[in-house]
Amino acid sequence: MKTDSIFYRLFQEFPSIFFELIGNPSQPVEAYKFSSIEIKQTAFRIDGVFLPVQGEQNPIYFVEVQFQPDTEIYSRLFSEIFLYLRQNQSKNSWRGVIIYPTRSLDTADSSNYRELLTSDRVSRIYLDELGETALLPVGIATIKLVIEDEDTAIKTASELIDRTQQEINNELQRRQLLELIETILVYKFPTMNRKEIENMFGLSDLKQTRVYQEAKQEGKEEGREEGRLEGREEGRLEGREEGRLEAKLEAVAQLLVLGLTVEKISQALGLEVELVRQIAQKINNQDNELKGN
Repeated sequence: MKTDSIFYRLFQEFPSIFFELIGNPSQPVEAYKFSSIEIKQTAFRIDGVFLPVQGEQNPIYFVEVQFQPDTEIYSRLFSEIFLYLRQNQSKNSWRGVIIYPTRSLDTADSSNYRELLTSDRVSRIYLDELGETALLPVGIATIKLVIEDEDTAIKTASELIDRTQQEINNELQRRQLLELIETILVYKFPTMNRKEIENMFGLSDLKQTRVYQEAKQEGKEEGREEGRLEGREEGRLEGREEGRLEAKLEAVAQLLVLGLTVEKISQALGLEVELVRQIAQKINNQDNELKGN
């Protein structure tokens, strides 16, 4: 599963979940901007960083999501943190947060970093030790869905969808969280296509937004034109192209969240630059409209 991209998207769209996770739910999320940062002149890249907005004296949070064994995670992470602090001469304090699916993956030699790891500077979070999913806030429960096994994931996801629809009043946040749950399920059940998952959980309404339908219609029209040029039967091509386009449109949104440029997304997905730019603009416009409501 592409856990890094899921957690990046989750913390970018729902920063409050991160602060709930570290036991600091009262932290004002508007005081932070979340991003991935590349350290200059090195090959280092920090998974995610909550940077205080200008003028704020809150601590910087460096976030590392570790779902694979890594014997050098602590030497690498602290090297990245201290190099960042040196390069940026930050006056803010800092905290480190390492997220493991289970304690069994926390096997790196920590002898040289024991003082840091046992201090208030660093928190290690083991998702399987967070408690019963039904008793957790819906955001943290969504994080735990990532580590659910297939036998329990469907039941847990169904309960999470019901809770999200009942507990999240903000329309934009509710839609984003439902889409995130759907994305996690797609990764967990690779043999099921997105439509099967939508039907199973009643998520078809996610694809009824004006932005998605407009972008989808543009793709259909391009597909029909391609079919005429190649002399293929329109109905068959439309069905195939619609499915391919649907996957690509969803990928566009996720790659934008990860910070890729329009040009790089166009090259990676084989889409026209202008089409990707239009999709990005429409998504941005709709998000602004929803935020204004």
